[in-house]
Amino acid sequence: MYYIGPHVSIGGGVANAPKNAKALGATGFGMFVKNQRQWTAAPYTPADIEAFRQQMTVDGYTAAQVMPHAGYLINLANPDEEAHAKSMGALIDEIRRCMALGLDKLNFHPGSHLRKLTPEAACTRVAQSINAALAQTQDVTLVIENTAGSGGNLGAPFEEIRAIIDGVDDRTRVGVCLDTMHAFAAGYDLRTRDGFLTTMEHFDRTVGFSYLRGMHLNDSKVALNSRVDRHESLGRGLLGIEVFRCIMTDARFKNMPLVLETPNEELWEQEIQQLMAMQ
Repeated sequence: MYYIGPHVSIGGGVANAPKNAKALGATGFGMFVKNQRQWTAAPYTPADIEAFRQQMTVDGYTAAQVMPHAGYLINLANPDEEAHAKSMGALIDEIRRCMALGLDKLNFHPGSHLRKLTPEAACTRVAQSINAALAQTQDVTLVIENTAGSGGNLGAPFEEIRAIIDGVDDRTRVGVCLDTMHAFAAGYDLRTRDGFLTTMEHFDRTVGFSYLRGMHLNDSKVALNSRVDRHESLGRGLLGIEVFRCIMTDARFKNMPLVLETPNEELWEQEIQQLMAMQ
């Protein structure tokens, strides 16, 4: 089964995430586990946790269908020790929130070296950070997202993701989320079936499909290799619709969250139906 749905709001309580997804006819969804633009948040109460778990059951979702996303402030590549420690604290808190909710993944951006470290040194720093976070938590896989590569952001070339994974001690708890828009902006031409297959072969050789835990399905407002992160609704951007047809007819992408991060919420239900019809 293809687990398709948008990144939904947790406004009003974390239990609203599955409820919001169900209302759109989603078979999967993404969510934050706290405010994504703040370092800290009030801890969940036992009632919050029970309400979320019950709502997941009521709406028929399992952890396999959900891709939680870490906050945007977290930067595991930050060379400043104080700032890095703040990121580590926030990451570990979010992993523990996933544990409490019964969720088994946490997607995060690998971060930026802020042009103060080499990419190689920054990848090592991210891997060491993952090791430290995994040592203090259980059951949750940290899922590295590829990036558009703007500024000093790591993870645009697949080789950097591989370098991070190579430095992780427990590789059973590390995975990858591929964002179609980010890949396109990073120079991977996904506009045709041949381009899609070539890119996926490169990903498999470099990283390995065994690490793939989900995808973000987004069209692009910007051109190939632009190194700019600007999402567009499906079929309305410069990436086009063919890549999504390729994904929806490739069994390798079944049984993992395929999350829409497209900008127009009014189109989400239509986009879900559009993708479902491509199978």
